[in-house]
Amino acid sequence: MMDDAHPGDDEGAQVIRLASVREDAPGGEPPGDDRPPERGGFEQALASGLAFLRRRLTGEYEIDEFGYDPEFNSTVLLPLARALYEHWFRIELDGLDNIPEGGALLVANHSGTIPLDALMLSVALHDHAGRQVRLLGADLVYQIPLLGHLSRKAGHTLACQADAARLLAKGELVGVFPEGFKGVGKPFSERYKLQRFGRGGFVGTALRAGVPIVPCAIVGAEEIYPKIADLRPLARLLGLPYFPITPTFPLLGPAGLVPLPSKWVIRFGEPMTLDGYDADAADDPMTVFEITDHVRENVQHMLYETLLRRGPAFL
Repeated sequence: MMDDAHPGDDEGAQVIRLASVREDAPGGEPPGDDRPPERGGFEQALASGLAFLRRRLTGEYEIDEFGYDPEFNSTVLLPLARALYEHWFRIELDGLDNIPEGGALLVANHSGTIPLDALMLSVALHDHAGRQVRLLGADLVYQIPLLGHLSRKAGHTLACQADAARLLAKGELVGVFPEGFKGVGKPFSERYKLQRFGRGGFVGTALRAGVPIVPCAIVGAEEIYPKIADLRPLARLLGLPYFPITPTFPLLGPAGLVPLPSKWVIRFGEPMTLDGYDADAADDPMTVFEITDHVRENVQHMLYETLLRRGPAFL
């Protein structure tokens, strides 16, 4: 909006207002802005953190029957694991479209001496598939007070058929590592060679629940803590399945606990439907054995293919 030229000014000279003024504003002053000033990134983070602490102190948060705390998981646990996922292991994903909606049983290989593969799998599915995988853990995990508590906060539970069945009936994505400690604690010389898949309890669970089995191959975890020896007397003394010796631990002390920055690829295979079987097949040992062996062969084949695709471990 422009004013008329004042007398004595050159013809056509114009004055441009510096700010628009409401005609009904007293004294021609612009009206005040009642909106609060925008907060900076630090202020927003601080406010969010204080609100989180207030909810924790007042108990204004929810957990499910298994102890899963979605807010604590997404605010505290996942960001810590995500730093390793994105910047240290540089994880690539393949086959995310194979993750079905609703209940399903995810069956993966297990390795790494320290089972960081479970954490990385959780981040991958949470961030990129929008699913919270409910992992089934060994008894030892829940016998360690802090670790067991944090595992339940993250949505995981004890590896038993009753808990798995309840989760699958609710449409959850349940994850299992059938190799157990035999896989995660195997020596580096046996890397990417699957160990025995137990007695096939996971197959019976899938058959009873009527859900598909999704095979999963995790490449990269084998190189993070290369296990070259095992101090079995010390492991028995501490009540552990093994006490690993790696090129960096215990030689470098606490620094030896830093995982090596291997390149990871996590691949999800096509769901293996069990529609051709009824729930009674879960009680037939031969049927369970055949399906277990088929799943194991599938995961092993995926491992070899993904290993070739990944190439060098640290580049």
